[in-house]
Parts: sequence; C-alpha cells; structure tokens
Amino acid sequence: MGVSVLVSKRKFDIVVSLLTSVLWVPVLLAGALAIAIREGRPVFYFSRRKIGAEIKSVPKFRTMVRDAEKLCNRETVPISNNIRFLNTPTDSPLYTPVGRVIERFALTELPQLLLVLKNEMSLVGNRPLPENVIDSLKEHYPKVNARFDTPAGLTGPAQLVGREKITDSERLEIEITYCQIASRHYSSLLDFKILLYTVLISLRVIPAMTVNEVKWLMLHDVNADVVESVNNSLGSFES
Repeated sequence: MGVSVLVSKRKFDIVVSLLTSVLWVPVLLAGALAIAIREGRPVFYFSRRKIGAEIKSVPKFRTMVRDAEKLCNRETVPISNNIRFLNTPTDSPLYTPVGRVIERFALTELPQLLLVLKNEMSLVGNRPLPENVIDSLKEHYPKVNARFDTPAGLTGPAQLVGREKITDSERLEIEITYCQIASRHYSSLLDFKILLYTVLISLRVIPAMTVNEVKWLMLHDVNADVVESVNNSLGSFES
C-alpha cells in the first residue's frame, strides 16, 4: 500500500476508535470481568498470528475451555470439505457459557482494539491468521499472500458473510478483492460500511450478507481500472 493510503487508513482508525471508545471500553471491561468471575483466569487468550511480515501474539477474549488450542488446531483437526481456514462451530462444547455469549455477539476480538491504537492492526482488513493455517492454505492456494497486502483488521469483508457460510475459495476471493481496492482506490466510506455492517449483523439487526452482496458492496463504485486489477489478481489463484 502507498504511504498516502496508509496515512488515510490510520486517520480513519484513530478517529473511529476514539469516537466509539465510550461504547467499546465498557464492553471490553464487562467482558473481561464476566470471564474472570464465571470462568476464572486467564481472561485473555493470546494467539500467534501473522501481522504484516511478523508473527505476533494477538489477544482475544478466552471463549473456550483452558488448553482448547491443544484440542482444536490445524495439526489436530483434519481438513474436511476442502476447508483449510480453522473454524470452530459455534455449537462446539469447547466454548464456555460466557464464551458462547461473547461469540454470539462477535466480541471475541474486541481486545485487539488495543493493537489498532498501537498501529499494529487496522479496524478493517483481512483477519490475521496462525502460521500453520497459512501454510495449509498455501498448499492449495499459492497466491494466498495477496490477502496480506493491507494491514490485518479487526473485521473484514469475509466477516459479513460468516465463517460457516463461506468456502475457502470464496473467502480468499473477497479478501484479495478488498486488498486490491484498498491499495488502489482506498475509501474510508467502504471501511465504515464494512464496520457498520459487521456491528448490525452481529446484533442480528440485519441478516448476514451473501458473497455476491459483499462483492457488490466493494466494487459498485470503483472505476474500471480497479475492477480489471481485481480480476487479474483473482485469475486462477488456486493451484
């Protein structure tokens, strides 16, 4: 991404994060307190994920039983139906009672707002992934690194569809599309829409979107050159 684009994206992140802090700070504290009282420590789970060119510890609320990562990770969960992104079903017994509520309202990643304020993540972008999931994806999608061309985000276009309603190929397609658009035609309005729709979908105010609806959301107001760039980037990204 160009410097001007990164600066514009950073301004959006700072302004929105600060303006909404009266909402997310109390929720962050309430979530941490609920886990501490009902489930005990640790309150947060730290996952090693790729952010930019580095692998960093990314915090999230602990929504599962202790040591869940030993039972549910890319090494222990076999690939089925060609799904390489590691998605734990929301009805899994690994979730704690409080964790299930946090997952229900898509608050699991809320602690990562601290990384947004530190300029290590963005509000909107493709989710950071564990290294072993990336390695698994590369076996079938050699161009998977194209989804990392913009800063990792708290939420992104794939979250508008939902992890249980999207295939790996569809997810990578809309994630790479977002990267191309953000790099060549950055729009804070698009980031705002993705952020707003994430909240509305999480609260069940509106239903989850389809893959085609997300594509339209991202592409309907960009020029032909950007659309052509997107199509070129998507061309046979599978092996």
